[in-house]
Amino acid sequence: MVFPTGLAKGDKARMNSPVAAIIVAYHSQEVLPACLEALQGKVEQTVVIDNTPGQACVRMFENTYSWVHWIGNAENRGFATAVNQGIAATDSKFVLMLNPDCELQTRLDALIEACEAEQVAAAGGLLENQDGTAQAGFTARSLPTPWMLAFEVLGINRVWKRNPLNRRYRLLDMDLTRANEVEQPAGAFLMLRRLALAEIGGLDEQFHPAWFEDVDLCHRLREAGYVIRYTPDAVARHLGGHAVHNLSMHSRLQAWYGGLLHYAVKHYALGTHRWLRYTVLVGLVLRKLLCFFRIGKHAESSAYSRMFRLIRKGFPETQSAPNTIHEDASPFA
Repeated sequence: MVFPTGLAKGDKARMNSPVAAIIVAYHSQEVLPACLEALQGKVEQTVVIDNTPGQACVRMFENTYSWVHWIGNAENRGFATAVNQGIAATDSKFVLMLNPDCELQTRLDALIEACEAEQVAAAGGLLENQDGTAQAGFTARSLPTPWMLAFEVLGINRVWKRNPLNRRYRLLDMDLTRANEVEQPAGAFLMLRRLALAEIGGLDEQFHPAWFEDVDLCHRLREAGYVIRYTPDAVARHLGGHAVHNLSMHSRLQAWYGGLLHYAVKHYALGTHRWLRYTVLVGLVLRKLLCFFRIGKHAESSAYSRMFRLIRKGFPETQSAPNTIHEDASPFA
């Protein structure tokens, strides 16, 4: 894991501005302008890290949004690496991770106030759909237990959405109109205390290219003794899934399962993460079988077969995932 240079614990001298927004773009040309326009004037620094092949966002918008610090990567370095790049380019006390398909509807005072409190390392705001309804089940979640992830990979949460484990995992009974302590706000709209990030070593770049790096981040912050808050007084409108359809089904599965299994290896006991790996294999077989009853699902069925073979051989520990994207949507959406 590589964390930005110059962010050693206790280094307060560099913190000249309160908030820096870090935006990781990948095929985000259609959504990024609205994100930046809604953000302008609400933060002191804005960094966009472009993981798009050919640095399309930098080439299209660098002159239009001259107040943004642009970083173009020659290849997709993954979400976690890009965020760490963005942090290294700023000197702020707080860092706002913001997806390029999010449009701020409010100022950020509520997030700043939450993060200023003692022992608070991070705070998330309310995410809304395009019609203004709350994104319940995504705005905030619990950290996943092995059984929660088992229900996810077996497809139980799709066919029985209100089961007790899914209600607990996605906080389906949470009152999103009230501020609260939470375990895992959505990484799409999350403010972080810079010194807390430095203490735990930043985002884990082994979550490559995407998925579960924000879950791991919240887990490690809580393990370090920090508190994470949610406040409904900071609001962003969130499109969601804006780039996922650029990926093949296999690339999507490889990124999602790779992130899930890496998270399990880090945070669960040896026997537990091995048991979860077998559960993932069972889930892939079940999904493949379901494809036989759905017309036109040959490519999807093949992707499940390829994923099964990869995981059986030891993925992700023995292989690298392909360069894809950071995306918050389910790979099965």
